[in-house]
Order: sequence, then C-alpha cells, then structure tokens
Amino acid sequence: MNWDQVEGKWDQMVGRMRSKWGKLTDDDWQAIKGRKEELVGRLQERYGTKREEAEREADAYVQSL
Repeated sequence: MNWDQVEGKWDQMVGRMRSKWGKLTDDDWQAIKGRKEELVGRLQERYGTKREEAEREADAYVQSL
C-alpha cells in the first residue's frame, strides 16, 4: 500500500493505525487525515523520535498493510 491509498481509505485505516500508535489522540488522528507529513510530525511530538526514524517507521508500517 502507498500513501495515496492510505489517504483515500483513511477512515478504514485509522483503526489499524491506532493500535500501532496508541499515544496519538483522537484529535491527532483527525488532524492527520492520511497525510504522511502530519503523521510523521505527530509521531515525533508524541514519541520523541527523530524525523528520519518516524518517517521510516511510518513508511514501513504502510508497506506492511
């Protein structure tokens, strides 16, 4: 799966992603709306990771879907 597909199927994807990243709030998920850059920023903020690490994690997860 790629990010265009994630954005298009966002409502279905949120449930799966919530189980992966439990520290993100409902407001975070509403703000992300399938946008990779927004997800990466929120992961950095909530988990204290570097941008590159957050991008790798997000990309790897999307590829696994």
